[in-house]
Amino acid sequence: MLRKSRWTMFTLLFAFVMIMSACGNNNKNSGSSASQSTEPSKSASTTASASAASSSAAAPAEGAVDTSKEVKLKMIFVGPKPVDYDSVFAEINKKLKEKINATIEGEFLDWSDWAQKYPLKLAADENFDLIYSANWAGYNDQALKGGFLELTDDMLAKYAPQAWANMSKVSWDQAKVNGKLYMVPQNRGESVEKLILYREDLRKKYNLPEINSPEAYATYLKTIAEKEKGIVPFTPETGDWKFHNLDRVLLKQQNEWNMFDLDMPFAFKLTDEKGQVFNVYNTPEFKQLATYYKDLADHNAWSKNVLNSKNDHQADFKAGKTASITHNNGTLGALMALMRQENSPYEVALADINQGKKKSVAISTQNGTSVHATSKNPERALMAIDLLQNDKELHDLVMYGINGVHYEPVGDDKYKALDKNPNYTGFSNWSFNSPLNRDNEAFPQEASDLVKSWEANVYHYPLETFVFDNSKVKTEIANVGNVMLRYGIPLEYGLVKDIDKGLADLNKQLEAAGIAKIQTELQSQIDAFLAKN
Repeated sequence: MLRKSRWTMFTLLFAFVMIMSACGNNNKNSGSSASQSTEPSKSASTTASASAASSSAAAPAEGAVDTSKEVKLKMIFVGPKPVDYDSVFAEINKKLKEKINATIEGEFLDWSDWAQKYPLKLAADENFDLIYSANWAGYNDQALKGGFLELTDDMLAKYAPQAWANMSKVSWDQAKVNGKLYMVPQNRGESVEKLILYREDLRKKYNLPEINSPEAYATYLKTIAEKEKGIVPFTPETGDWKFHNLDRVLLKQQNEWNMFDLDMPFAFKLTDEKGQVFNVYNTPEFKQLATYYKDLADHNAWSKNVLNSKNDHQADFKAGKTASITHNNGTLGALMALMRQENSPYEVALADINQGKKKSVAISTQNGTSVHATSKNPERALMAIDLLQNDKELHDLVMYGINGVHYEPVGDDKYKALDKNPNYTGFSNWSFNSPLNRDNEAFPQEASDLVKSWEANVYHYPLETFVFDNSKVKTEIANVGNVMLRYGIPLEYGLVKDIDKGLADLNKQLEAAGIAKIQTELQSQIDAFLAKN
């Protein structure tokens, strides 16, 4: 990382170069090299040279970025295409055209099938430049498969100078895979601990106890199943999740474990300084939870078709079709705010059923943006990321829509959602999270209070920034994942009659799939990480 003093000198030099190189087309440059003797990656250099050669405009001053050739970028987002995408991105593209002579076309992978389509986009080597990336969307795996372009320090300093300067070294380091960077991560911390959003009006209707424990939640689900025909008590997120949607609450949180990657059945205790990993399926805690789930399934706590459902759980909750869902505090708080803004007839509330348990925060790769490995315009792609994350005007547009249409700014750090706000929500613009984010002034106070209480007591542990390199066990991980889907998921959703037999079959299949080899490699890397840190 560059020192602050060096960066200050670079900024002054950058400003001087920009003034000297301004040209008649009013295109603004986004960055300049921190060192004249340092070259960016081969792909970046090649593309920049091609752009300069094809332009009839005068060459820019030495060290400046040539934006004389207009570039059309394509970005893959996850989530549904917003209703007002065209109007908002028309405004975004006006600003990008002025600043870096580029525009962005978005493609959206709907929540119902994003998990299948996302890896296929990268495997098929389709023509696009940018893609939303995240640890929960397989960032490490896709980086190692070669789907993302490696981002060097020199590239970032030249083409994304604001992100390079504003992001902490810890955040950059957390996004590295095998010591290499493939993402510009979000620049704002967040809690990813899961909560439950439920119908408070139904709890009151049946005079049920406060939902503050797994037992109280089970009582609520069973009561809804029995007395509210037509309402599904709990609806999970869609996707090829290899654990029950409630496991982050009832397995990870409840037992104060960290479960690494939800594509593998490994965990360690947060308080274990040695980081000894274990197979969660071999624990008494998992067997007890499987019994809890079986009881809920037998009482119709979720749809019999749960494993094949493509329903959007948030949309179903908003429409009154389901009585509870789980997600992180920010997502559920935003949904509550939207329902209240639209005068929903339903009274809703949040439940933390693991009060007093240790809570942690997300690492920087919770949300981010990667450049496609085969992008023809990686420099302009990085320049676009830099602006969308760090330019106030563009950041407000990509995050909140059009001022006066979708939102009104309230001071520098809050906004008021307007009637058309729902027409520009629900997709992965979170990759541009930064200190410029605004908070919804209508965000529920109870959700804010939970965040504050968690942030005041965040539990930090030695392996918080550990990243597993799975390159030596990729085949085994794929095999184990298939076993989890085929044997683990039906067991957790209560579709296996004999839990003991189901567990035995699951673990037998995991052994055949190579789980021991993965655990040995994982433990070896953990031991090496702890020895260095």
